[in-house]
Amino acid sequence: MSDVLNEAYGIVQCSECPWYKSCVVPMKFTAEDIRRQLEQSAPGMNMPQQMDIGMESLLSSMATAAQNSLLEGCPIFIERLRSSPKLAQRLKEMMQDWSTDKPGG
Repeated sequence: MSDVLNEAYGIVQCSECPWYKSCVVPMKFTAEDIRRQLEQSAPGMNMPQQMDIGMESLLSSMATAAQNSLLEGCPIFIERLRSSPKLAQRLKEMMQDWSTDKPGG
């Protein structure tokens, strides 16, 4: 009986979640976001208002790398992945076989 209640609770959680049907999205970073984070983490270091082109290029590269490797996820989805290694493995296998899947089959 508790399995049925847990399943029902999970369905209700998802349908009421602000992330509904968008469980995972790429995080968005800009060079400006990273510059602000650096300023906040090292308040004693006075970063010049006008950064040189090399520093701006570095921050832009960091922002692109972050966007390509980090995801923001629904807390319910993340908890389900953590509590079910089989589910996480199944999703991983689906993603690895993505290109071999044929439409309509």
